[in-house]
Amino acid sequence: MSSQTRRLHALRSIVVALVCLSCAIWVAAQVQTSTSETSHAATVKTTVERAEVVLVEGNDLVVKMEDGSLRHFANVSESARVTVDGQELGIHDLKPGMKLQKTVTTTTTPKTITTVKTVTGKVWHVTPPNSVILTLDDGTNQQFKIPKDQKFNVDGQMVDAWGLKKGMKISATKVVEEPTIEVAHQQQLTGSMPPPPPPPPADVPIIIAVVTPPATPAAATAPELPKTASELPLIGLLGLTSLGAALGLRLIRRFI
Repeated sequence: MSSQTRRLHALRSIVVALVCLSCAIWVAAQVQTSTSETSHAATVKTTVERAEVVLVEGNDLVVKMEDGSLRHFANVSESARVTVDGQELGIHDLKPGMKLQKTVTTTTTPKTITTVKTVTGKVWHVTPPNSVILTLDDGTNQQFKIPKDQKFNVDGQMVDAWGLKKGMKISATKVVEEPTIEVAHQQQLTGSMPPPPPPPPADVPIIIAVVTPPATPAAATAPELPKTASELPLIGLLGLTSLGAALGLRLIRRFI
């Protein structure tokens, strides 16, 4: 292949590319497109997770969940913040025993995106039900693919592809409704300081119990009789006895 032939092929490729580009720009200019968005009733779901800080080492965090399981968060971002008693704390401010609570609010909003494409022109040629060539307002012709069940407005009447005739001035509108779902997450992380340690026990006086052995009962003694008489009668009795003995001795001496 000569150099001249190669130049002709290159020039032809450039022309084709320019034509395609101009057609694309032209089609974009001739087809009017509008998009609208409709939001429907949203649903809101809130989940709460509670945990207790077990270990903080560098940017690694280990917490104990409410169900007793341990959860490890590796490489916690320096920008992560938790609100504790009104203060914004980072990963290095957390201490074992702190209570953490994560509240996640998920808002799900169904939406419908409606795209409307409109084209207006005069029918130059139609191949029902597949395509139609229209002469547009600038005098150029453009071929359009006819979507399934597409209707055309001809002087206020709606017809399908089989009702199109050469020379008719028509406008066609294509409406595409695409349902979509928008999900938004909002996260709030709060916490509280660990409870203070219990105060030391107060001084309690020591009470020593002294056990006294029971007293041994004394031996039983005979009761002492009360004194009811004096000693004077006894002395008188002794004197009377002595007098009697003296008289007896005198009588015995007389008879001897």
